Amino acid sequence: MRSRETYAGDRRVLVLVCDKGEEAMQTVTEAVRRHGIGAAQVTAVGGFRRGEVGYFDPQAREYSRIPVDGQVEVLSLVGDVAQRDGQAEPHLHAVLARRDGSTVGGHLLRGEVYPTLEVIITEVPPELGKRFDPETGLALLDPGPS
Repeated sequence: MRSRETYAGDRRVLVLVCDKGEEAMQTVTEAVRRHGIGAAQVTAVGGFRRGEVGYFDPQAREYSRIPVDGQVEVLSLVGDVAQRDGQAEPHLHAVLARRDGSTVGGHLLRGEVYPTLEVIITEVPPELGKRFDPETGLALLDPGPS
């Protein structure tokens, strides 16, 4: 992984390039924790050799796992960084394209990077961070009073 901090106006931006063979979720999690980013928006493009996405089952309060075998293009990877038990934790959704153009998507559980994954992490003010919702078991955006 290679990273660089920069600024877009007054917003800190972490540019992260994941290397071949790295596990995407682990690498992004380590980077945001090392750089002290507690609330952020995340976007990325690249490719995976294999991976796994999930579909949230509200009854079970867990993700149904969907394996993704073989090379795929990361057409879209978007999400955020929230706090969970005092630790920064990325929450990312991915749309992945197979060779035939079909796609699969969901909550990114893991992805083995190949050939690269280019990630832009843009910090947001802490008051725009997500809060844990005990009813759903998810971190949800709470913008405060309107």
